[in-house]
Amino acid sequence: MKIKTLSLIILLSVTVNAAPVEFNQFDNPQQESDYRALIQELRCPQCQNNNIADSNATIATDMRAKTLELLKQGKNKDEVVDYMIERYGNFVTYNPPMTPATVLLWALPIALLLFGFELIWRRKSKPKQAVEFNPNSADSTLDQARLKQILNEKDN
Repeated sequence: MKIKTLSLIILLSVTVNAAPVEFNQFDNPQQESDYRALIQELRCPQCQNNNIADSNATIATDMRAKTLELLKQGKNKDEVVDYMIERYGNFVTYNPPMTPATVLLWALPIALLLFGFELIWRRKSKPKQAVEFNPNSADSTLDQARLKQILNEKDN
């Protein structure tokens, strides 16, 4: 009796936790292939690195429904992508357009690396200057006189 109860609980828990399956009706095979391609190439804003086909987030479900709705209205793939970009921003595509912000994101690290290499190159290529001793300079004669005085004091 306990085994039957336990197996019934396990069976119910498995069926309750199963993910819902979406059944969509398409007008033609082209619409279905466009839908499948779009949900693979649009990124979920909440999951960040999942496309909306793989995400179970509420926003991904809404985006899939809106994609199907727009395709049924006769929109093509580019128009659907443009709608999603307008609504959610450039992040929803895996290939965002080139903007000043994206150029800065690519150019700044490269510029910093080049600047660092330039600094290293300048430090290495600069010849080291040795201090020259000139016994005829005024400082040198003063130093020699002071040294003689110190040595004389020590001897006394």
